[in-house]
Amino acid sequence: MLSSLKMNLQKVYISIGSNKGDKLKNLQAAVDAVHLKVGTIKIISKVFKTPSLGFEADDFYNACLLVESYLKPNAILKKLLAIETSLGRTRTKAKGYQSRTIDLDILFIDEELINTKTLKVPHPELQKRRFVLEPLYHIASKFKHPVLEKEISVLLQECEDESVLEPINIWLKNPSKQHDFSGYNYIAIEGNIGAGKTSLATKIAQDFNAKLILERFADNPFLPKFYKDAQRYAFTLEMSFLADRYQQISDDLSQLDLFKDFIVSDYDIYKSLIFSKITLNQDEFKLYRKLFYLMYKDIAKPELYVYLYQNTERLQENIKKRGRAYEQNIDSEYLNKINSGYLEFLKNQTELNVKIIDISNRDFIKSREDYLFILDAICSHDPKASAI
Repeated sequence: MLSSLKMNLQKVYISIGSNKGDKLKNLQAAVDAVHLKVGTIKIISKVFKTPSLGFEADDFYNACLLVESYLKPNAILKKLLAIETSLGRTRTKAKGYQSRTIDLDILFIDEELINTKTLKVPHPELQKRRFVLEPLYHIASKFKHPVLEKEISVLLQECEDESVLEPINIWLKNPSKQHDFSGYNYIAIEGNIGAGKTSLATKIAQDFNAKLILERFADNPFLPKFYKDAQRYAFTLEMSFLADRYQQISDDLSQLDLFKDFIVSDYDIYKSLIFSKITLNQDEFKLYRKLFYLMYKDIAKPELYVYLYQNTERLQENIKKRGRAYEQNIDSEYLNKINSGYLEFLKNQTELNVKIIDISNRDFIKSREDYLFILDAICSHDPKASAI
């Protein structure tokens, strides 16, 4: 899951335009819909007033967007066409250009070359259209056309379209800015086995320029042994996790990254206490807890602790889906104990700022709306806004 998230994130340049009805309102509605359905809007250009090209009609308002999306190119196209339809555009087979409430065109998807019946990328006409190049220049002047091998700034200079564009003094609002993480230096995403904490932490890090800390559980040689013989390997496993988490979190929190805005991790140090209380006998746990507090007393705590709650049925589905061999026989009762352990810990927790989000009926990997639901819950300033 993690590698596919990194692999599929693409930069998509989109041209938007309207010359029918309330043009600014149409553009803003399109921007909002792209944010909801397609991906994170990174940059929005100025809006330009543009004469209609190739037919007599009212002037257009045009702009360009840079969007980061996990969707495949054809899925992006389908989403944009659906947005056009929802905003009142009706496509006809009539020849020639027509006025439209909204027009959404894919210009580039990274440096990809796509030539199918329904989608051509780069857009084959963009270098001929000043109403595309001018807004695009303001957000991507150095981007090089992968076919023409010229930067947008050069294509604009060479464009033979003599249309005169007029920038207007109203900016479109970027809905992505409503998710503000500036109040946090360190956020921990927690949850049961298979809850999706690594995937969510990775998405947040990529979308909001955060330093990502991922637990190194895959390197622990005792984990497969524990799932085969829990009683024999529980103490060894928990001690090895205790030492490794301490080393990792100490190193990562002490290494300041000036180019990142905050830190997001897919675990918190207190998970050591939660898991060990379940897996160890009473005497072992007393010893373990003493060592824990000795080691972690000076470790920085997250300013926000997010717990992703998944019901056991969904956890088992996710565990099977990701296919780690040593996890396939995890008992549902064990998962129930972990959920109960977390919720009991969080109920009595006074030192952490906690938000519990129930995602049992949501899939934030496949559904951007579900991902935005989680971001809304995380960024809400209402202390009672835990979505459970």
